[in-house]
Amino acid sequence: MIKKISNKDLTLLDIPPVESDWPTIEQFALTFNGYEVHGSFKKCAEIANSHRHDSLTNLRTCLFFEQRRWRHLGREPDEESMKYIRSVLEKIYQKVKLGEKS
Repeated sequence: MIKKISNKDLTLLDIPPVESDWPTIEQFALTFNGYEVHGSFKKCAEIANSHRHDSLTNLRTCLFFEQRRWRHLGREPDEESMKYIRSVLEKIYQKVKLGEKS
């Protein structure tokens, strides 16, 4: 069971390096549950599919949804998708580094 980490409790040490492999990023993505935070699959998907990167919550929603998407597809993300996923991970790191935890 993967332990959930709230935004306020998230530290830089919790965030894997952007060059991490997919299984490592996937584990981190599951420390946040976008379905619970937003109350539905539909709202979570709306935020993720529109690539809302304006807050830590929305960035973590995007990463969570990518994990769920690729899990559902039954394979690892392709190269282009990994570039996007890594950019989201970097933005999460920067938000936490700046103390922007909402």
